[in-house]
Amino acid sequence: MKKFAKMSLVAAVAVAGLTTTSSAKALEDAIKNVDVSGTVVYRYDDRQFDNSQRNGIDKNGNYKQHKDQSKNNYKIALTAKAKVNEDVTAVTRFIVGSPTDAGFVSLNTTQGGDAQADVTLSNVYFSYTGLKNTTINLGKQGLTTPWTVAIDADGNEQTGTGILALTNVGPVTLAAAYFNQTNLGESGAVTLDGTKYYDGNKSTDVIEGDEDVATIGIMGNVGPVALDAWYLNMAEGFDTYTIGALAKFNVGDVKLSIGARHTELDVDQELAQNVDHTDSHKFDGEDNSLTKLELAANMGIFGAKVAYGWTDREGGLTALDNDAKTTMNGWILTVNGIADAKFLKTSVDAQVLPNLNIALNYNRLDKDETSSRAKDTTDTAYYLQASYKMSKNFGGYIRFGHAEFENSADNHDNDNDGTVGRLQVQYSF
Repeated sequence: MKKFAKMSLVAAVAVAGLTTTSSAKALEDAIKNVDVSGTVVYRYDDRQFDNSQRNGIDKNGNYKQHKDQSKNNYKIALTAKAKVNEDVTAVTRFIVGSPTDAGFVSLNTTQGGDAQADVTLSNVYFSYTGLKNTTINLGKQGLTTPWTVAIDADGNEQTGTGILALTNVGPVTLAAAYFNQTNLGESGAVTLDGTKYYDGNKSTDVIEGDEDVATIGIMGNVGPVALDAWYLNMAEGFDTYTIGALAKFNVGDVKLSIGARHTELDVDQELAQNVDHTDSHKFDGEDNSLTKLELAANMGIFGAKVAYGWTDREGGLTALDNDAKTTMNGWILTVNGIADAKFLKTSVDAQVLPNLNIALNYNRLDKDETSSRAKDTTDTAYYLQASYKMSKNFGGYIRFGHAEFENSADNHDNDNDGTVGRLQVQYSF
């Protein structure tokens, strides 16, 4: 973080509202205890499929999952922390991007001209640290759970209003939170399209965002192994728990990382009945689970990663965001919500220059016949990525690859292949 006085005029205007009081103060006194941090991201996505339509709906009104894209995406996020007194800090987070899910604002290059982005207040809460080894956050904040993504420089964010408490007891950290309102009606991946599913010619909300959410967690270390266990309940929605372990150690010159996680999610019967179990929908049953194993190794300039996961025969919905810890996401492929599936992610990379990394990625998603598909299918994606870091706070990457979808919903009983590409630039401060 940097002191507010060093930031731009735009940041100053955003933060000034935090320190306004009934009595006038010199600007220097009002902002001297305010720190800011944030990110500025531009992304261009391009996808071209053999069987697709740009609007995502075919002539029969069916949702087309894999469609052509040519989009400019923008997101600016600014977090300001103002020290109120020795025990309390006021925290706000402003988003220049999507007003609904705090993600990118996306502009389709083939269907419209340039446009402006909205500025919204995503977080506003007070953080209390007056109790020893304890932090309590009260107000509108990110949903800090394994099932959600609270802060994301280049994606959507899950937020809610409530209270979150963290306390350290020796080597163990305990967490508990309760939220009476969330943005999960707009932000998340509970179904194929945010928290909506396609039903004929309309979208219907599955989760509205007014459901109460409560969670508890415990985290700790045993030697080189980090362990965590969490439970979460959404009223009139679902119950879920997750258990994870991650170990990091060296074997000679090789740096190893080994991880495992198991997640169970039981959908309430009322919610499950609201979702049509067809090819385009995420809910395949009331009982959902995912077990995944991960291994990473680095030696010198070379690195390799492999991850493998499998879901329950009834369903594989285990996360409220496709980028959350409780699921597996591979850019254009995700296992979240896919029943009786097996997902393999692999990559090898080389740090060819101090500021240039080249990586080759291959992902494979196998779905058995007991899932929503009529027969066994395999979807694959492979792509090359070049990441360049010009300086500590500025860099980006370029991706280009190929994706293949068997028996695709976009073209019944036929494959749907396409090329996929992305350019991303990010500045952090």
